[in-house]
Amino acid sequence: MHPDNISPRGEGESSICIQQEHSGSLNTRAIAARLSKQFAVRKADDTRRSVRQLLTTFIPFVALLAVMAAVMEKMYWLSLLLAMPTAGLLVRIFIFQHDCGHGSFFKSRVANDLLGRFLSIFTLTPYDHWKRSHAMHHATSGNLDKRGVGDVPTITVNEYLALSPLNRLGYRLFRNPVVMILIGAPVNFIVLQRLPLGKAFRERSCRQSILGLNLMLLIVFGTPMILWGVAPVLSIYLPVMIIAAWVGGWLFYIQHQFEDTYWNRESDWSFHDAAVSGSSYFELPRILQWFTGNIGLHHIHHLCSRIPNHRLQECVDANPELRVMAKRITLLESLKCWRLSLWDEEKGLLVGFSDVRRRQL
Repeated sequence: MHPDNISPRGEGESSICIQQEHSGSLNTRAIAARLSKQFAVRKADDTRRSVRQLLTTFIPFVALLAVMAAVMEKMYWLSLLLAMPTAGLLVRIFIFQHDCGHGSFFKSRVANDLLGRFLSIFTLTPYDHWKRSHAMHHATSGNLDKRGVGDVPTITVNEYLALSPLNRLGYRLFRNPVVMILIGAPVNFIVLQRLPLGKAFRERSCRQSILGLNLMLLIVFGTPMILWGVAPVLSIYLPVMIIAAWVGGWLFYIQHQFEDTYWNRESDWSFHDAAVSGSSYFELPRILQWFTGNIGLHHIHHLCSRIPNHRLQECVDANPELRVMAKRITLLESLKCWRLSLWDEEKGLLVGFSDVRRRQL
């Protein structure tokens, strides 16, 4: 059962009490219920806060694109420099689209879907298709028997050792951060999300979502290309999109790929334990936390995805216990996670290729 649908066990509790089950593990189901009761129920000012977030992000985003276009011909170096804050705003816009997919940005489902589809024009991410695959990610995160939808492809040590030398090389190349993030993330957002491949081709709604967005992209980006040329438009938007894809890919990786993360077989898997133990608490400087829409508080988001981004920090502020529930990772510490590529079922840890080599000696 999804935590958003769990009824709270107690009444009149003002803070989350981290209870212990007889096994000594955190009673994450009760925590999720209380989070839902406290923060997922929309307040009177939530719609105003969402609208204010949208305006204070989207208007500067469009303004920066206009400035980039104005200075591009004579000072392209300045245009590239401005691409960085513009990309930061695009990441924040993606978080708004993400919240729309969870039904948390507005109270109205129609309003969420309309805004989500509009924002998808700028994130290049088909809203309905991504909404479905991301829901699968939440429903199966950390489940070794249900990998492959909306997650970072990860195999176990034994699965890796059973591969042919060529397939091992392919997996090693894929897990290299240069390939996965610097190349893979932009290719995914710009190219692969244009193609209705695999299940997306077989399922009509996903196919329509992808092809419908492609049509909108032809109109929105094709019109200025006809008026001012292909090169100027690409010279402005591609750097923004690439930088945003790097940041987004890096964020998604760190949210679930750390040494003592959570993976389990279906028989022992728990939605709530996966949310807490398999999602990081990524501590970012406040300015970066703003640009990333508080998504670094990922354990809270996975426990209760109906909490809007602007209330995630409130959860922590009102309940300091939440600071110690999940793995806390700083910006510097996150760099150490890049070497981790394989899940060791015996140790219950994410390990690197060098760890496997040492084991074989």
